[in-house]
Amino acid sequence: MFDRIRSAALFGIHQATIALGISLFPVAVFARNRLGVNVPVGRLVETTGEVYERTDE
Repeated sequence: MFDRIRSAALFGIHQATIALGISLFPVAVFARNRLGVNVPVGRLVETTGEVYERTDE
């Protein structure tokens, strides 16, 4: 039962990071073009995706 709760929570966190990445896309483009700074949201999404995939195993 706790595995299902953990899996659901990790899935929710992963989906939230995807939504965050989509909503921050204009900010990331501005930061890269104007300021020369990379926003590492993609790495955050990949990490949460890997953690979620490991819970299914």
